[in-house]
Amino acid sequence: MSPPALSVRGARRAYGSHVAVDGASLELQPRRLRCLLGPSGCGKSTLLRLIAGLEPLDAGEIVDGGGRVWSAPGAHLAPEHRPAGLVFQDYALFPHLSVLENVAFGLRRLPAAERRSRALAQLERVRLAHRADAWPQALSGGEQQRVALARALAREPAVVLLDEPFSGLDSQLKAEVRDVTLAALRAARAACLIVTHDAEEALLMADDLSLMAEGRILQSGPPQAVYARPVSLAAARLLGDADAWPARASGGRVDTPWGSVPTDAPDGPAVLMLRPEALQPDPAGVETAVLDSRFAGHTTRVTLERGGWRTIARWRPADAPHAGATARVALDPRFATVWPA
Repeated sequence: MSPPALSVRGARRAYGSHVAVDGASLELQPRRLRCLLGPSGCGKSTLLRLIAGLEPLDAGEIVDGGGRVWSAPGAHLAPEHRPAGLVFQDYALFPHLSVLENVAFGLRRLPAAERRSRALAQLERVRLAHRADAWPQALSGGEQQRVALARALAREPAVVLLDEPFSGLDSQLKAEVRDVTLAALRAARAACLIVTHDAEEALLMADDLSLMAEGRILQSGPPQAVYARPVSLAAARLLGDADAWPARASGGRVDTPWGSVPTDAPDGPAVLMLRPEALQPDPAGVETAVLDSRFAGHTTRVTLERGGWRTIARWRPADAPHAGATARVALDPRFATVWPA
């Protein structure tokens, strides 16, 4: 992997006795998109503002790929001097400027013809060149988001930061705007950080994923690895359903009512976690009670119980039995995780 475009090392930010960001570290790679996922109030937007230069660091440092310090105690590069584009959650478009003028706003040092040309090129990229002369208040929420993105990309920044960019959009519009946004970000070849509280959104978009809670980064890595091998139950539950039970590791395995799970945990008390994909229908599997079965579109949410263990599974609707039935179930250990207790 190439050297990072930006490194955040041990970032800390406190407001009186409240620590909003507590020793957070992450890296942004050129041409890759990192999602920062966490619940509301966990500090993720504050971390984004620290990177953008809108707030100073209390401890730690933010350094770009060339070794230039953006932020550190006693050192603070002004936001306008950082090669970073920022898309705010509320888009923050200037109501007295046209769409084209909004996108060209950060290009005032360029000749007028070049400024217009670059702004129009960015509007083309987000499929809004035909609205160049419109006023922001005449646009839909999705269109405003795309204009804000075009404005952030117009300066050709090395780093692009987006704070909950799709949170105000309905589900159908969100998918459309997300596709346009991802295409524009890929074309820009910048290092990207998207802050979100939506686990599905993070898994769909991210090349790299960081999980955050209570001001701290819990885990970072490829989305598939973070989902299948979370470092803790708190990390697991940020990405969706995760059922856990006290268990015992012995001889490199943990036994469950559906079979054993291999583990490198030391012998002794353990915690076993299953994702909904861990239990799947199998004619050769173990007979299991179906307590509930709820259709949810492309999957059915099935509640299973055996030997006092109750868990949620997600099955194809064609495979899903009705509530009160029994089903034969097999365990896929790829979606099971064991931690020492």
